[in-house]
Amino acid sequence: MMVAGGVAVAAPETSGPETVLIQPAATIPLPPELDPAFYHPSTDAVAAKAPGEIIAARLVNLANFGLIPLNVDAWQVSYRSNNSRDEPIAAVATVLKPRGSAPDKLVSMQVAEDSLGAYCAPSYAVQQSSVATLAGQIVAPLEFMIAQGAVQQGWAVVIPDHQGPNEAYAAGPLAGRITLDGIRATRAFEPMQLATDARIAMYGYSGGAIATGHAAELHQSYAPELNIVGVAEGGVPADLGPVLDNSINGIWSGMAMAAVIGLSREYPEFSALLDQTMDPLGKALSVIKGGLCVQWNTALAPFMNVKGFLRTQGDPLDHPVVREVLDSTRMGKSVPTMPMYIWQGNPDELIPVGQVNTLINTYCQDPAASVQYTREHLSEHITTELFGTGPALLWLRDRLNGVPASQGCSTSDVGWLAMNPDGLQLVGQTFGETLASFLGKPIGVK
Repeated sequence: MMVAGGVAVAAPETSGPETVLIQPAATIPLPPELDPAFYHPSTDAVAAKAPGEIIAARLVNLANFGLIPLNVDAWQVSYRSNNSRDEPIAAVATVLKPRGSAPDKLVSMQVAEDSLGAYCAPSYAVQQSSVATLAGQIVAPLEFMIAQGAVQQGWAVVIPDHQGPNEAYAAGPLAGRITLDGIRATRAFEPMQLATDARIAMYGYSGGAIATGHAAELHQSYAPELNIVGVAEGGVPADLGPVLDNSINGIWSGMAMAAVIGLSREYPEFSALLDQTMDPLGKALSVIKGGLCVQWNTALAPFMNVKGFLRTQGDPLDHPVVREVLDSTRMGKSVPTMPMYIWQGNPDELIPVGQVNTLINTYCQDPAASVQYTREHLSEHITTELFGTGPALLWLRDRLNGVPASQGCSTSDVGWLAMNPDGLQLVGQTFGETLASFLGKPIGVK
C-alpha cells in the first residue's frame, strides 16, 4: 500500500502500478440514488476490471440504526462483478474489522435486504446518519448486530449489497456472484490487513440465504481460489415456486410480490411476460412497491393472491418463461464442496420446510457432501433466526478455527433452538458487547 498526501492507496488484486485512492468518509452519507459516481461507475470502468477487482474505495462511519456510532475500522469498496448472464456489473460491499487488527479469518455476511429501493441497501443502511431505518429498512440494521457479533470474535466481515445495481431481490445466481466477488475484493483490499491464508466463511438467513446458498454452489466453478471453510444458512428459499405458492392469501404475500418484481429486474423475458399479462391492479401495485424497503413492501397488500394478477392460461408457474426463471434460481444444481450448517423452522410460515428437505436430500445423494441440518419445531420464521444465530456462529467458529466438520450428512430435530445454552450465551454476549459499543468501546477489542 502506498500513501499519497496522507491518504492511503490500496492496489487492486490484479493490477500492476495502478492504485485506488481511498476517499474520506462523508459527514452525511448519500443513498445510492444520489451517489452514482460510487455505485454506478461507467460501463468502461467496470468492464476494464476483472471480477472482484476494486474500482473505488472510501472510509465509512458505521452506526446502529443510523444513530449510535461504532468504534470499528470500516470501508466501502466498489468492485466489478457479473450478473447471471456473466455480463460485467458494478457492486458495492461494506468491509469492517476489529480496530487496528490484522485478522486471519473472514466472514461474508449476506444481509436479508428483501427490498426494491437502492436506499434500502445494507451499505447505506449501516452508515451513521442514514435514514434507511426510518424509510422501512428494518432488517439490515437488526442483522448488522449479527455482523458485529462476528467482529467481536476477532473476524473480518464483508457485507455485500448482493441484490446488485438494479435491486434484483431474489435473483440468486446474481447474488451468489456478487457475494463471491465481494470476498475477492475484500481479500485484495490492503487496509483490511487480511492474512494471505485467511480462512473464509459465509452466513445468511432468509433473503440472505438466497445469496449464501447460490454462492456456495457457484464457488467451485466461479471462484475456486477462495478458501471457504464453512457456510451457515437458515430459512433457505431453495425453490421459489413453493415459496410463492405458500404465500398465496397469506400475511407474507406482499414480500412474495416484491420478489416477483425483483426477479423481473434480472430476467428480461420474465419482465416482458409481466408487462404482457399482469392486470392493472398488479401493475399499479408493482409501481408503488418498486421503490419500497422491506417493512413497507411486506405491509402493503398482504393476504393477496400474487398469481391472480397474471392473466395466463392455467397456473402462471407452468408458463415456460416462469419455469425457466424458477429453474435458474432453484438451488441444488451442484453440491457445495465446503461443510454446511443449515437450519430451518418447521413450520415456517414464510419459507416452507419441504423445499429445504428436498435440497438436503439432493446434496446428500453425493457421498462427499458434508451437511449438518437442524429443524426447529417450536418457532416461526423470525425467531428461528434469532435463536438459531448463536449455534450457527458457534459452528462457523469451529470451522474458522480449523476444527474439521463431521463428514457426511446428519439431520437433527429440536424443539426450540433457544434451549441451546452455548448459542444463547453467544447471543447474549453479542448484545452485551453491542451495548458496550454504544459507549464507545472498540468492537472486537477485549
